[in-house]
Amino acid sequence: MAGLSYIEVLIATALIAITLVPAIEALTPALQGAAIHESSTVQQFHLAARLEALLAEPFAALDAEAVAINDPNVASTVYSDAAGATNRRLVYLSRYDADNADADNDFFTGMDAGLVWVRVELQGTAQAMESLTSQYE
Repeated sequence: MAGLSYIEVLIATALIAITLVPAIEALTPALQGAAIHESSTVQQFHLAARLEALLAEPFAALDAEAVAINDPNVASTVYSDAAGATNRRLVYLSRYDADNADADNDFFTGMDAGLVWVRVELQGTAQAMESLTSQYE
């Protein structure tokens, strides 16, 4: 016989269609993972942008806000995003005890006047970035 019969073509097409469905379903987690990774990457850049903007602020302004708050666990209302904002960034500021002169191994007691700890976090997530800034930069 020289060619394929109509029945053979139909059977081959049906087999391809049947085996293609599970193959396409196997790609679904990869597509979902890509969307999750994209969201996480966008959030990281959102945090980095806010941290860079804070580090560009005059040291005296950051230090004054850190002294006014006087608690590393309380977010700044001046530098944090407004309540209800999408991907709200909370900013925490505190003077930092780098020399540990009080010997209690707590970085937020006995605070040095020339060093401010800056933390930016996305509200409701575990994503955060921290840095130190100095009046001597």
